[in-house]
Amino acid sequence: MMVEFDLRFQVPSALTDDIAARTLFWPPNGAGSFNTTLGPRFGDLGPVSQANIDLLRLAAIVYAADRSVPRRVGQVNWTRRTFELTVPVHDSTPWTAVGGDLEALLDFLSGDTWHLSFRRTRVPREHISEDSYPDAQRVVLMSGGADSATGAFKARSLSDTHVLVSHVGATSISPIQKDIAKRIRELRPNGSTQHHEQIGFTRTQEQPGGYKFRNERSTRTRSFLFLAFGLAIASIKRLPLWIPENGFASLNPPLGPDQLGSLSTRTTHPWFLSELARIATEAGAWADITNPFADMTKGEMFRWVADEIGDDSAASELLSATNSCAFTNRRWLGVKATDHCGTCFGCLVRRASFAAAGLVDTSTYVIDAPPSDKAAQQLQQASLLPSIRGFVSRGIRVGDIAAMKLPAGYSPSLARDLCIRGSGELELLL
Repeated sequence: MMVEFDLRFQVPSALTDDIAARTLFWPPNGAGSFNTTLGPRFGDLGPVSQANIDLLRLAAIVYAADRSVPRRVGQVNWTRRTFELTVPVHDSTPWTAVGGDLEALLDFLSGDTWHLSFRRTRVPREHISEDSYPDAQRVVLMSGGADSATGAFKARSLSDTHVLVSHVGATSISPIQKDIAKRIRELRPNGSTQHHEQIGFTRTQEQPGGYKFRNERSTRTRSFLFLAFGLAIASIKRLPLWIPENGFASLNPPLGPDQLGSLSTRTTHPWFLSELARIATEAGAWADITNPFADMTKGEMFRWVADEIGDDSAASELLSATNSCAFTNRRWLGVKATDHCGTCFGCLVRRASFAAAGLVDTSTYVIDAPPSDKAAQQLQQASLLPSIRGFVSRGIRVGDIAAMKLPAGYSPSLARDLCIRGSGELELLL
């Protein structure tokens, strides 16, 4: 079944359910399909380059479509859906030229089939703010997770003034992001100037007029939106963008024969980043993207932070204050939204990384003390620990590396060595 979505900048006076089910609305003023203070030109972010506005608008439509079409329930969490999107852009010619490559990139990212068409459109006028960070020399994505916190700490340790960019998709993550930035400033009081830009952006629960969206919780494309926000701000002064993620998770090795990947995001996969930079550049957008930890495991990153601080206890406090959990239904379990489930891939890699780095983990994991039998049962059923046990037992095979989509210049032997080290850390869980 193919699902269509279009984006319009004006809400019709008579909005039927049929139109509401396949159209996203983003008026410059008034209610639309997104919870955000940003208009469709992103003027509040500053003088973003036109092509990066188009890229960010594409990422927003992809994210909203992904959120709105539930996957089939089954054993494999990469069930394929088919999308057909119509994207309004300033000039359709360069985007149409790279459309096929973009479709393949999105297929890889979410495990779905994407069809894109680009429509030249005049966007309503919008006030364009001045550059809020004229002294910035780098942009760093900071989600509130441990890897991005490590990247923010590394940036603060260098001399370049930089902007931390955070996407706020859930209200519970905003104070975590602020707390991490504050902790880093306290750990590096004489470090480089570090600005922090938090961007609130989600799809609404219902359309103007009352049509209720369906919900898909896996949202593999959310981090593509996050990346596009970072590139938008970086495009103002053509600055490099850091997207910090441990290299083992970025490679996304399959945990089992029926899985396409480890169920973590593919947005930092080296092939994805390389292809996105190439495609966006060909379309005229700014896309200087680097993962500063592409050759490290998460445990190695944790150990690096501790060695840089020179205090294992302080490193433990910083990293334990981050949130790495991918489970989106914690409130239903009767626990705080900031608690970790302890059974998803992000939580399990996190726990293994603390052990590998020799650091104390003071995070709260719900699985360690479930609030109810029902919560315990749900977490056990969703646990990836059995898959990780099989992955570690099977070992890293030559065929696993050969099947990986690696960009030109990325050595298969380096990928294998990184996966072996990452698997060694996961073994500490067993």
